[in-house]
Amino acid sequence: MSQDDRDTLRDEYDFSKGVRGKHYRAYRKGTNDVLLEPDVAAVFRDSASVNQALRTIAQLARQQAGDVAGR
Repeated sequence: MSQDDRDTLRDEYDFSKGVRGKHYRAYRKGTNDVLLEPDVAAVFRDSASVNQALRTIAQLARQQAGDVAGR
């Protein structure tokens, strides 16, 4: 048995109640996980704050596009 083949799972990890495929269907539908850089994550601590900021930016972008189209 090579060094890489040995079980390296620590004793404190307990997967006895794990469920195989628990999130399978959700991931099949697709995910849109986004990884934030540390400096951005320091400002936006949770999904709600990120979503609110993006909604505000999207609204401003739509308004800006409407202003440009109306000229």
